[in-house]
This record gives sequence, C-alpha cells and structure tokens, in this order.
Amino acid sequence: MRARELGRKGVVVGDRVGLVGDTSGKPDALARVVRVEPRTSILRRTADDTDDVERVIVSNADQLVIVTALADPEPRIGMIDRCLVAARDAGMDALICLTKADLAPPDRLLEIYRPLGVQVWVTQRGDDPSVLRGMLKDRMSVLVGHSGVGKSTLVNALVPAADRAVGHVNAVTGRGRHTSSSALALELPGGGWIIDTPGVRSFGLAHIPPEDLILGFPDLVEGSAGCPPLCTHAEQSCALDAWVADGHATPERLESFRRLLTNRDDPA
Repeated sequence: MRARELGRKGVVVGDRVGLVGDTSGKPDALARVVRVEPRTSILRRTADDTDDVERVIVSNADQLVIVTALADPEPRIGMIDRCLVAARDAGMDALICLTKADLAPPDRLLEIYRPLGVQVWVTQRGDDPSVLRGMLKDRMSVLVGHSGVGKSTLVNALVPAADRAVGHVNAVTGRGRHTSSSALALELPGGGWIIDTPGVRSFGLAHIPPEDLILGFPDLVEGSAGCPPLCTHAEQSCALDAWVADGHATPERLESFRRLLTNRDDPA
C-alpha cells in the first residue's frame, strides 16, 4: 500500500522505498510505502516528440538494453538511435542486443554501432545465455524494444523461472503483439536485475531539448563545432555535411539525426 503522505507522487519499478508495518513477506502481511528514496537515474520517454507528458519507465537502472530483431520485424535504426539518446540523457550505459540472427545477418548494424563504442550482442533462439548474463551481472538493466523483437524469449532464457508470455509478429502489419502489459523486475541468477518492459510503438524525446539531441550521436558532436551559431543542422551552411563527406561519420547517421530534428519540428 502507498501511504497518504506520499500524496500524488508515484512509485515506479526500480524505486527504492521505505516501508512501515509487517515487512516479513509472509502471507497476509501488510506494509505501507512511506517514502521514495532519491533516484540515481530516471529513464523517461514521451508518447511522441510533441507530447508534454513525460512517462517514467524505470528508476535506478544503470544500463539500457536495446532489444532489436534482425528480421520479423525488420530493425528500425531510428528507434535504436532514440534509445541511445534517452540512455545518454539518463546517464545510463547502453547495450544493443540483436535477436533472431538465424533469420538475417547482423553485419549492417554492427558496422554502424560498434565503431561508436556501443556494446552489441548478437543472439538467436536456443543460444547459451551465459555470456549475455555475464554482461548484465551485478547491474540493474532495463530491456526496451518493439513488440515481437524477442524480449520475453530473452528474459525466459536469462531467468528460466520468469515464464514470461511469448507473442508473435503479425504477418500483414509486421508488428508484434503486446505480451507484457507492465514492467517487471527479475533477479538474475548469479547477481543483478533485469527489468522487462512492455513493447513500445514509439519512443518520444519531447523531454530532451533539441540542442541536446546531438549528444546522443557522439560521431557527429565534434563535427557540429564548425556549425554557425543557432544552426538547425538543416541549412546549407551546416558543417555536418562536410564532416560526413570527409568520412568522420556515415550519411546514414546524419540522416537519422536530422530525422529526429524534423520530427520535433513537424511531427506529421
């Protein structure tokens, strides 16, 4: 139960709280949440890039695991980049987990993200999860991704007792069906926690100032130093075009960054 003195302050998965009452954990025990301890990190998103309402996904996590399928559904680079921006904003490390490697090769995504210093792990159904479990050991990691990318399958492999429901991808729309309806924290065998979250259709970044979005693109930050004051990164005088032409970053990365900015200015 949440105590009245907390008022309208919400409690989210990952919060550390103070309790009073019967904290034995026995059947029919009753305790109240009377305070929420200061959070070390907050992972947030909005419904879209114009939404004024922030949604706190989890608190106190130190690693964001971006789960992306290599096929069925097709990977969306824009989603990965948005999650990387959100992780940077929250002060969290990022790990990209590419699933369904038995259906498509990971080469293209490895070429994009490994040079950025982002950890990338490739897996397929039936793989031994011990290496990935080691990457999550003694950490609080939150799994985020579209529906149907294999998050629940991954969770069941990492924590066999979890028994998370596994869905499928609609052959017509290419979208997965929601199988997890709420975030759930699970303790890993050997130490650490993972937080499984419901699949998301979008990852809005309205809570992040437009001028800070580039900080989630480390390969473009240095190049932007040559931009004129108040550069929108869309005009002809933008220095990022020359930066990419000189081979310091790929056109695909610049296109993804500009798409973020465009969606902020014109969500349609």
